[in-house]
Amino acid sequence: MMIDLNSDLGESFGHYTLGNDEKLIPLITSVNAACGFHGGDPLIMMKTVDLVKRTGAGIGAHPGFDDLQGFGRRNVNLSRDELYACVLYQIGALDAFVRAAGLRLAHVKPHGAMYNMAAKNKDMAMAICSAVKDYDPGLIMLAQESGLLYRTAKEMGLPAAAEVFADRAYEEDGTLVARSKPGAMITDPKEALARVIRMIKEGKVTAITGKDIPIKADSVCVHGDGEHALAFIEEIRNACTAEGIELKTLRVMFH
Repeated sequence: MMIDLNSDLGESFGHYTLGNDEKLIPLITSVNAACGFHGGDPLIMMKTVDLVKRTGAGIGAHPGFDDLQGFGRRNVNLSRDELYACVLYQIGALDAFVRAAGLRLAHVKPHGAMYNMAAKNKDMAMAICSAVKDYDPGLIMLAQESGLLYRTAKEMGLPAAAEVFADRAYEEDGTLVARSKPGAMITDPKEALARVIRMIKEGKVTAITGKDIPIKADSVCVHGDGEHALAFIEEIRNACTAEGIELKTLRVMFH
């Protein structure tokens, strides 16, 4: 068994520091790097790519809505052309630093509200997937299997990796419980750990209602800005080793 371990990073901005990138990046296999809209800036992008280069992790673009104050977590209604351009612009911006470092971009994972909206909106999913495919049809789309973004990527011939979350609760339909609802975040490392191992080995997770639902896990995400992110990642790594689960980058798994 193989699994990718990813985290959303590079989300600091100017003098404002968010997350614990220097400690987290050496422990994960894929970095979703902010591209300057919801977080990050040119210097942060360059530093994030440099950290990735030193560790050998894979790197992907993490485009979000142009909403720095809302951290990309507020819904923004864009036309299909606007969303296409928004995503294409951000992929290209990050890839400039990736190429300059002698690396290769591996995947794309939309951020926050864009990720959640595209999971339920076919037009948005098509706009995002079109931008990714037009830029590089070999880029892997990282998304939840239950959503339209994953399905649309598959339909359009893009490689797609199914993402699960160590620190988020699930609805019965496989979507994430909204952060505004009680119980949306899993804060107990032991509970998160048990859920992750079960998702990988059994392909099941217990929804917030208590019902077991099927789930596909190619990559496990731990949010880099979470209070317990470092503890989550360290324990997941140790548990995977104990269970005979290999940690691999998405590029190794899908190419």
